[in-house]
Amino acid sequence: MPRPSLSPITVSLAEAVPFVGPEAIARHSGVLLRARIGANESPFGPAQSVVDAMAEAARESWHYGDPENHDLREAIASHLGIASVNVMPGEGVDAILGMAVRLYAAPGSTVVTSLGGYPTFNYHLSGYGVQMHTVPYINDREDIDGLARAAHETGAAMVYLANPDNPMGSWWDAKAIDRFIAAVPETTMIVLDEAYGEFAPAGTLPALDMARPNLLRMRTFSKAYGLAGARVGYVVGEAQSVSAFNRIRNHFGISIIAQAGAIAALADQDHLESSVLAVQKSLEDTASIVRRHGLIPLPTATNFVAVDCGRDGLFARAIVDGLAQHGVFIRMPGAEGLNRCIRVSAGTEADRILLDLALGEVLARLRG
Repeated sequence: MPRPSLSPITVSLAEAVPFVGPEAIARHSGVLLRARIGANESPFGPAQSVVDAMAEAARESWHYGDPENHDLREAIASHLGIASVNVMPGEGVDAILGMAVRLYAAPGSTVVTSLGGYPTFNYHLSGYGVQMHTVPYINDREDIDGLARAAHETGAAMVYLANPDNPMGSWWDAKAIDRFIAAVPETTMIVLDEAYGEFAPAGTLPALDMARPNLLRMRTFSKAYGLAGARVGYVVGEAQSVSAFNRIRNHFGISIIAQAGAIAALADQDHLESSVLAVQKSLEDTASIVRRHGLIPLPTATNFVAVDCGRDGLFARAIVDGLAQHGVFIRMPGAEGLNRCIRVSAGTEADRILLDLALGEVLARLRG
């Protein structure tokens, strides 16, 4: 029978999920999930003060959260030392990235990103009918000079850079990032994804510049604050560029519970510091584990470590799939060259014990 037609943009798109979740892998394989160390979450969780604040807010969840996110904006602004007009929260960085594409990249325009960079950003580009121009990584780092050059050559509406980077864990220092920003055309909107900024070495994040109209900086509560399931992120930038999000955002997108949790998380910096230290300790142990098995951990400024498996993408994929059969969930980069690696998120001691045992069995079989 006749049915409504899809829009011209979506009719050619495949039904896809940028990341297959560990729950789906477990459902399809029938293997119980035992170690969840692939989604770059924090197994150390939110602070107890955050849990308490969210539990209290749950009693008020019969009504909508503040559509202006006023208290959350004020809390973020105070934390960063900027004005609240320079802050816009959203339902995690993923949602904010989608809104940024919709705002600043018209259908048919070109957006520059790195080949092998964050898949969800690419997902939004396709969904809004934008042409994607990719620049390969160099030495496992995003090519900031190549990205800036491509922005000029293509007349790009936007250019995306993650610093620190996902999926490789590499990073540029603030001086290099400032040079990149200055090299991009003023008519190109720069999206600087700093989701892993809390884990980065001192001197990685540039000073906040709220006067530049073509710079949007994305941050999140999903990683260091342990609130991935709450879905709260934010963008900071020049007031008019940030205010534009009010044209299209989902004004009730952040629940009253999530708003309360994010505000409490900012107030508990002691827990943030302890979580970051726990992640560093976990990754040091993970690096030792993979070295014992003959693999090479790469330097990281994130809450995961990319591990060079020493061969090609087929070998790395076999490790990922083999670990999944042991209930150990990890991921790997998808682009050629990067896909010689696997990516392991920080885990608990129990997670790392399982990784050690399962990795040994998988590699023995593959090498045998």
